[in-house]
Amino acid sequence: MGRNLWQMVGAIGFGVLVVGGALLAALPWGEGWEYRTLALGMRLRGPRPVPPNLWIVAVDDRAIGEGAKGHPNLAGMEQFPWQRTVYARAIAKMLEAGAAAVAVDLVFEGESPVDAEFARILAPYRDRVILAASNEISQGVEAQFERLVQPSPTLGPLRQGVVNFAVVPGLETVFHLGNAYAAEVSEGAKPSFAEAALRAAGLELAPPAGDLIHFYGPGGTWLAAGQQVSFYQILDRQNWESELLESGQKLQGAIVLIGATSEGLQDIQPSAWGRMPGVEIHANAVATLLEQRALRRQGTGWGLVLGLGSLATVGLYLGRGKPVRQFLGGWALAGAWSAVAFFAFVQGGVWLPVAWPVASLTLGSLWILLCGAIADRRDKLALRRTLERYVAAPIVNQIVNQPEDYRALLGGKKIQAAVLFSDVRSFTTLSSLLPPDKMVAQLNTYFGAMVDVILEYQGTVDKFIGDAIMAEFGSPVSQGPKQDALNAVRAALEMRSALAALRVAWQQADELPFFNGIGINYGEIVVGNIGSPKRLEFAAIGDTVNVASRIESVTKELGTDIVISESLYHLVADEIEAVDLGEMQLKGRIGAVKLYGVVGWKGCDRALFEGIRQQMQEFSTAIRTRMAAT
Repeated sequence: MGRNLWQMVGAIGFGVLVVGGALLAALPWGEGWEYRTLALGMRLRGPRPVPPNLWIVAVDDRAIGEGAKGHPNLAGMEQFPWQRTVYARAIAKMLEAGAAAVAVDLVFEGESPVDAEFARILAPYRDRVILAASNEISQGVEAQFERLVQPSPTLGPLRQGVVNFAVVPGLETVFHLGNAYAAEVSEGAKPSFAEAALRAAGLELAPPAGDLIHFYGPGGTWLAAGQQVSFYQILDRQNWESELLESGQKLQGAIVLIGATSEGLQDIQPSAWGRMPGVEIHANAVATLLEQRALRRQGTGWGLVLGLGSLATVGLYLGRGKPVRQFLGGWALAGAWSAVAFFAFVQGGVWLPVAWPVASLTLGSLWILLCGAIADRRDKLALRRTLERYVAAPIVNQIVNQPEDYRALLGGKKIQAAVLFSDVRSFTTLSSLLPPDKMVAQLNTYFGAMVDVILEYQGTVDKFIGDAIMAEFGSPVSQGPKQDALNAVRAALEMRSALAALRVAWQQADELPFFNGIGINYGEIVVGNIGSPKRLEFAAIGDTVNVASRIESVTKELGTDIVISESLYHLVADEIEAVDLGEMQLKGRIGAVKLYGVVGWKGCDRALFEGIRQQMQEFSTAIRTRMAAT
């Protein structure tokens, strides 16, 4: 598959994952992780101040221990469970001190000998006292049975509230307001414990905006706020009159919840903020309703799909064609969505799905990055296969590692480079003297040796024109003007030596030798993809190219094999030995061009240079003689 197809696969996969994540967030069996994320959001938000008019009286290990000591103020608490009149005395004491209502998170099932006394003590306050009712479910052979366990009628006509919490299926954790079984019990619907407490306090509140408890903190939040006391401290005179309670003045106008916090009493429940005593969960529910902070869920169903789909589309558009940008954009969208959801939760009491949308955005971004990496890998392999035939390996690595720079060249760009032309002397004549198969084989041997040298010195083979080779040094990657010029000269001198070695081998095999001419020019060229829409090739054009070709064509006339222009000579003059050939009028060009014949490097032995010039003269004479004989 091509790059565009891989990008399309990445975009489609991203869209599918994003929409799928939105749908998962809306489906019941996908909600578990959303609830976990909500719980995490509560922890990140941190604890919040609890309402000052909401207190907890804890039936804890300390109260049980103090009662067992037999203190006169704690009569009836010597052995747990305590007599019901103990609770009645404490409730009456708090209501008499000015508490708005007292709710007891303990189920007084069945009759006891002290019920009449309990009812008598609380009779003046019966509209401000709430006792717990609990729905119990038992499993029969073929069906479930449920029964509402209510306080004994002998306790008097007191208000009741159902203490069962609605838990999230699968997590079995309390998140929601209300009573899980109020509508199902045969005795008829009863208010939740929190609702009953608020009504007993004379508060009629507007319907909550949502059905989720706004947890104010972890277990122990009311204790840390100084609004939780041990049960015995209500009945103990010294504690009641201390700064902790100030003879009940701290409880004036307050809603007081009595409930178990001791681990041994098995009323520790899993909540959105971890394990928490049931009475403290009720306190959070009461506080949520009291301060109108119920959390509401938003962004489910097709609205979420549309919203996330739009975000994904924007992200893909902004990062189109750039897998890394799309990947980073997807993560940025995930982070932005998380930030918006957290802000909505903290400031607006709105719960937006986070887990699945964020997971889908991040996974979608990884998918796009994977598809982009595959496309890039395929492009690099294809580019490498193409370039390695014409370009030196180090240059290939630079191009492959910076493909964007190379793609910019394809559209056309002016650069400075050295252009080399090499041509086989008297090739037309040689072709007529050799059979085609031998000519092709010998020419390929020659090209192989010459191309190896060009690539060794960082050159780029532009094209083969019959028996001629065109190459550039500095295109598509330049190493600087002087270095590019030196590389071109190095290649030319090494081509001279390589061809001399080939001539020795050909003469030993009784084959005709080749001689060549090399012309090099330095200057501005235009490179890019040139041709028709059906056949394009990366090539160089311009006056510098034309001059290099003309220089090569006059090497035979000048009687030497390597000729360079003045512009190139100035770049390498301090490195080479050269012969000033004077100015020449080149075909198709206005104005003379100063030329130099390259002998070799500074201080070199001139024997090879002089020898080749002599051999070239002898070769030309031999060819003319042979042609005359035929």
